[in-house]
Amino acid sequence: MTEISIQKTTRPGTMPDEDKLGFGTYFTDHMFVMDYQTGKGWHSPRIVPYEEFCLFPSAMVYHYGQAIFEGMKAFKTHDDRLVVFRTRDYLQRFNRSADILCIPNTDVDQVQEGLFKLLELDKRFLPGKLGTSIYIRPFIIATDPFVGVKCSDTYRLFIILSPSGTYYAQGFNPVGIRVEDKYVRAVPGGIGEAKTPGNYAASLRAQVEAKHEGYAQVLWLDGVERKYIEEVGTMNIFFKINDELITPELNGSILGGITRRTVLELAREWGMNVSERKISIDEVFAAAENGTLQEAFGSGTAAVISPVGELSWKGKKIIINNNQTGPTAQKLFDEVAGTQYGTLPDKHGWVSTVTKL
Repeated sequence: MTEISIQKTTRPGTMPDEDKLGFGTYFTDHMFVMDYQTGKGWHSPRIVPYEEFCLFPSAMVYHYGQAIFEGMKAFKTHDDRLVVFRTRDYLQRFNRSADILCIPNTDVDQVQEGLFKLLELDKRFLPGKLGTSIYIRPFIIATDPFVGVKCSDTYRLFIILSPSGTYYAQGFNPVGIRVEDKYVRAVPGGIGEAKTPGNYAASLRAQVEAKHEGYAQVLWLDGVERKYIEEVGTMNIFFKINDELITPELNGSILGGITRRTVLELAREWGMNVSERKISIDEVFAAAENGTLQEAFGSGTAAVISPVGELSWKGKKIIINNNQTGPTAQKLFDEVAGTQYGTLPDKHGWVSTVTKL
């Protein structure tokens, strides 16, 4: 494995007030970078100061969108360790996105080593309050200076770090979601299951309209029949109906969330009746009407578990569990967060210790 060079910054920053961190606003002093060239492979792994970088205006990422990213988190445990949750699972999904976008796979071991060295170098930026973290953003962009539709022959990988505040600034409360019935985000056979910027660009118009109506997020339906539930803009979605925990099956247009996988593994371990299957919006609204819809919640890296208290669809609204957090959502949140922050034992080997603080 190629040695990772380290160039330390000459202008170290200061850690912001933990109560004012927010999300995705502040960044640490350094970043991990690595390059790819056809015939040479991935090369020159290095840690350098976080700073602007130059690309030609003709760089292919600007014109044809060949790019992928990931998102994971590092946490400060109660016994002063810096840990990362399910690192290899996220990096393997990174490679799955790369496959879909025709980007060369990376060596998971090499990228993990670079990430851990970066976290070790910038560990002073890790906030300590419960609910805070360092958000980790790996991404790859196509860099060929060429205006023409083809796969790039050169790429650059970056990992940047962002100290982030508590996701639930107002407490662990249910959110309202609008069901989207006009716009389409993805279809099977496309790039919907990849974590790529185009998927998020496709969601913006619906997201803006939902916010104008007072809703936090959009729930997407399938792009063919416009009846089967797929995912929320930044989360996978779960429904508990008549004691069955249901999430849409992965069909090629839904991102396979790592938190989704964690929820499924825990729920099955706890003996719950768990289904990955097609579920229509009509089924959910019918369950609300006949009293069998018990809970709804999203799962994702940012929020872990996000209870859903209201759904709006074609002018109809349903209130779920009296707009209160349900026991399943609460139990899952407590288990995952407890594992991440070290207040519960890591029974599944999901946590990697990077360093002592």
